[in-house]
Amino acid sequence: MRIDAHQHYWKPGRGDYGWLTPEQGILYADYLPSHLHRTLQQHGMDRTVVVQAAPTMKETEFMLSLYEEEESIAGVVGWLDLDSEEFEQHYSTFRGHKGFVGFRPMLQDLPDGWILQRRVMRNLRLIADDGFPIDLQLRPRHLPDMHKVLQSIPSLRAVIDHAAKPFIAEKAIEPWKEQLSELARFPGIMCKLSGLVTEADQQQWSRLDFVPYVHHVVETFGTDRIMFGSDWPVCLTTCEYAEVLEVLLESLPSGLSEAEYEAIFGGNAARFYRLSM
Repeated sequence: MRIDAHQHYWKPGRGDYGWLTPEQGILYADYLPSHLHRTLQQHGMDRTVVVQAAPTMKETEFMLSLYEEEESIAGVVGWLDLDSEEFEQHYSTFRGHKGFVGFRPMLQDLPDGWILQRRVMRNLRLIADDGFPIDLQLRPRHLPDMHKVLQSIPSLRAVIDHAAKPFIAEKAIEPWKEQLSELARFPGIMCKLSGLVTEADQQQWSRLDFVPYVHHVVETFGTDRIMFGSDWPVCLTTCEYAEVLEVLLESLPSGLSEAEYEAIFGGNAARFYRLSM
């Protein structure tokens, strides 16, 4: 079973996407399951994990409605407000839906230190005790804060989206490299090899640009704690789905076994999100 562990669906007309304006060009359009069907079939992708793109519970409800209609959606990573007194109630409500397999706070748009607030930490402990996974939308500046969280809540099950968006365009690898390694020491943390093409120099990039970053993720997390994600349709600002896939395949270390490829391109996502298929 091949799984794209990170992609999005949206309809700008819903009004939840404050960031999604006509200035976003190709992204300012409806992107729904019917627009992705053929591409998934062409590349042998059986299922996908759909990830929120707006910080509202209406967004979560919208994606769960797609899940109920669309067989290719294996699970939904929604949104919940970790800094809410009503978090536990809302979490319990969505937790009862079989399609709700995780959630993601939009940390890259929040101030430094936000995740260390007392109420946020309390709610993170709640989901850690429940063994429920969370996606972490990090940038390199968030890595030290996340290390502090894990020191306090080492049992947290989380996946780092887009490898924390390293500065590929600048060819800068430190301190991202060492800081990511610190998070990888916690066994409940995984990493998505997704969203990398949009971090490269958009005027001039080579597939070789990604190799040191991908190799470090593989060496640090191991092939049992990483997963492929296309980040479609965001990737379309840089290249087509096929090239995202090719970039990763050409950037992975040589000599991986068939079992390791199967883990990266589906097995790890199924295990992490506890997908029922």
